Amino acid sequence: MKKIALLTIIGLFLSCNSSAQKNETKVKETFEITKTEAEWKAQLTDAQYNVLRKAGTERPFSSPLDKNYGKGVYHCAACNTPLFKSEHKFDSGTGWPSFDRVIEGNVAFGTDTKIGYTRDEEHCATCGGHLGHVFSDGPKDTTGERHCINGVALKFVPAEG
Repeated sequence: MKKIALLTIIGLFLSCNSSAQKNETKVKETFEITKTEAEWKAQLTDAQYNVLRKAGTERPFSSPLDKNYGKGVYHCAACNTPLFKSEHKFDSGTGWPSFDRVIEGNVAFGTDTKIGYTRDEEHCATCGGHLGHVFSDGPKDTTGERHCINGVALKFVPAEG
């Protein structure tokens, strides 16, 4: 009986290291802006490179853009594509800049299974940079979506006037 229990525990342990955790984020292969890894490393800060090119995640509450409520547009920090408008930003309390919608056509979506379950990943449709993820727990009075975005992947461009 102990051998069966031990084999079951070992089997469960090995199943935790499933192929789902080894899958890469599925992102389209070609983009309008393409650069070598060396070119991206030269252009981006280490934190930007980790998030935008390696699909990393910044620490919550670490971005000054989380509490930025100025009027303007949030652009991709890698290629300057406009991604989100300030009027669609809200305080989700999660510690990351959150928006209830994207600028249509400028954000692309993929499937991310790197942490063992499926999430909807967002990336810049122009350069492929990883932005964050979209969830269905956003404001119910608008879209119901929460686009949870790494602030380091964004550049805020204030509105003129």
